[in-house]
Amino acid sequence: MIRPDIIDLLRVKPGKKFRLKDCNPGWKQTDEFEELGKDALKEKAKAILDANLADLAQAQDLLYADDRHAVLVVFQAMDAAGKDGTIKHVMSGVNPQGCQVYSFKKPSAEELDHTFLWRYQRCLPERGRIGIFNRSYYEDVLVVKVHPELIGRQLPRKKETFGKAFWKKRYEDINAFERHLVRNGTVVLKFFLNVSKDEQKRRFLERLDRPEKNWKFSPSDLAERGYWDDYMAAYEDAIGATSTPEAPWHVVPADHKWVTRAVVADVVTTAIRGLDLRVPELTDDERKRLDAARAALNAEE
Repeated sequence: MIRPDIIDLLRVKPGKKFRLKDCNPGWKQTDEFEELGKDALKEKAKAILDANLADLAQAQDLLYADDRHAVLVVFQAMDAAGKDGTIKHVMSGVNPQGCQVYSFKKPSAEELDHTFLWRYQRCLPERGRIGIFNRSYYEDVLVVKVHPELIGRQLPRKKETFGKAFWKKRYEDINAFERHLVRNGTVVLKFFLNVSKDEQKRRFLERLDRPEKNWKFSPSDLAERGYWDDYMAAYEDAIGATSTPEAPWHVVPADHKWVTRAVVADVVTTAIRGLDLRVPELTDDERKRLDAARAALNAEE
């Protein structure tokens, strides 16, 4: 397990001033890590990931049996930050029946006819399951903030000013939504995979240079990169306004995939194991029915 004080460095403190530029996207999070060195730290991260994957599989089984809680894992990031790979590796040992992954693309006409939270509410995990949002309702205070023309028919008025007051109300809507989920048994875990602009460029070039990765690149990726500073400002505002005691954000270094995966696996596993889960106890009538079933089976020739 990763030490709690290290995870605490990556957790955005509710109510505190948040600056994205203070978050290191690499592996040198502390002087201790720098002294240890990249290779040694990478080996430790791999060992932590392997241990957490085994623990996560057991924790998920207990989550399903207990049937009192759900877990919602939210991933937000710039393109090429590693969301898909992180989901693939961290959830590799989880029973597919107990895990649901949703990737949200451009909203449909039906979705635009509802409030911005509607399409996400329909995909929330039921009790006993882990739900993963690959992008989420935060797109409506991120990409929509960078491109306010996308709001389109979501609002009842023909004219709307998209100033600070408008976005503050949207943050309030999201905070209220997440409080509602937590109060009703859903654990909300939010991760911003913090990739640097230089590393994104390297990964884009890799997708262009390697034929087997060409399909991963879209011209829109490069177009959105042109709004990098606007996106960083939008992320900073959104994370600072919506990191709450009930649902804090974790800003996870994403320039090295082994760091990202170890951190996410540790946070998810620790959160589930901290729920005081237990196998349901049988009633006296249920025990009698089991005894009767056992007797019937033993009586068979």
